[in-house]
Amino acid sequence: MIKPLGDRVVIEALAKEEMTKSGIVLPDTVKEKPQEGKIVAVGTGKTLENGQKVALDVKVGDNIIFSKYAGTEVKVEGKEYLIISERDILAII
Repeated sequence: MIKPLGDRVVIEALAKEEMTKSGIVLPDTVKEKPQEGKIVAVGTGKTLENGQKVALDVKVGDNIIFSKYAGTEVKVEGKEYLIISERDILAII
């Protein structure tokens, strides 16, 4: 498993099947990038200039909404994950 550093979190994106009003399923090439995900790992927290650690506001298992073009996509053991900074998390669902 991936262990993120600092204020980063690892997310498994929640893909939704997109369909038009008439019932046509859209292929992956025209779908928008998902903005919802489930946190699967968290870092140790942000380090301030004085060396103090600040814990993250999110935890493993939280479902979140994140910025559309945030993070770095990685593939580990056949699964795709997104590593983002906590500042790119917009809300907990």
